[in-house]
Amino acid sequence: MDRLGSRFPLPGHARLSVLICLLILTASFLTYPMLRTLSLQLHSAVTGSYVSGTYSVVFVNCPNEQIARDIARSVLDKKLAGSVNILPKASSLFFWNGEIEEATEILLLIKTKTSEVRVLSSYVRLVHPFEIPELFSLPMDQGDVHYLKWLEDSMED
Repeated sequence: MDRLGSRFPLPGHARLSVLICLLILTASFLTYPMLRTLSLQLHSAVTGSYVSGTYSVVFVNCPNEQIARDIARSVLDKKLAGSVNILPKASSLFFWNGEIEEATEILLLIKTKTSEVRVLSSYVRLVHPFEIPELFSLPMDQGDVHYLKWLEDSMED
């Protein structure tokens, strides 16, 4: 079989250049979330202002108050969030296995860094009793600068 490289040979330095470009592109793609977070923190530090989307609110429904408290406490213990509100008795209607179901659930509002949402979500899925827990986040557009500073400080080790 004829290989593409044997029909259209690239000089050695051109192959190396292409390989380096592909590696840089891959590394940039994989480190984008971290680089974005660092640039937002730098901007906030230099300007003293809040950059929209630096923090998020994660919504999680739980089947009862004890499970909600256990999840909230463990998320805080692991420094995955700075604050958790436990809102009692949310009535939920949803499709499950093709049927409309109704339940009373406890809603957690978890305030965290947007850069931590993926790790937080993975952790909650591990400890949550539901097969598919309701779990989503919304970025914070604005907020009190003192509260946001406290939120940042509370998540540090």
